[in-house]
Amino acid sequence: MERDFACLARCLDAARSRRRFLLTAWVFLPNHWRAILFPPYPLTISEAMKSAKLTSTNALGRLRGEAGELGQPRFFDHALRTVHDYWEKVESMHLNPVRRGLVVKTEDWIWSSAAKYSGVSPQEQRRRCGVVIDQVGLAAEAKTRI
Repeated sequence: MERDFACLARCLDAARSRRRFLLTAWVFLPNHWRAILFPPYPLTISEAMKSAKLTSTNALGRLRGEAGELGQPRFFDHALRTVHDYWEKVESMHLNPVRRGLVVKTEDWIWSSAAKYSGVSPQEQRRRCGVVIDQVGLAAEAKTRI
């Protein structure tokens, strides 16, 4: 699992660099991964996800010596419309490893951005898992539309 997660981290970072989308929160779990992506116009969320999934499918296939598609052929998106929606999804994503009994505290799961939100430096985050999130400024008012 660790080897797969490290590969997935490199692939997500490579797709983000190549397609120039922002990655503000993420978590890898044994059977799926979640992320909050902000693609710049005219890139769509579908194109950003396709890039990440294609890159990771190819790399994981080579790593495992397998061919074919890994994971679900589709993805499920959710438009975050307010600052409250954003923070609710970030917290929910980061709690997944705790809910599944993988760790006691969210920041202990190195395969997520939870540590960064708990104050871990970007350098330490890169050392831990290889992925550093893009920081964006959000309004303080929870009802503010994104």
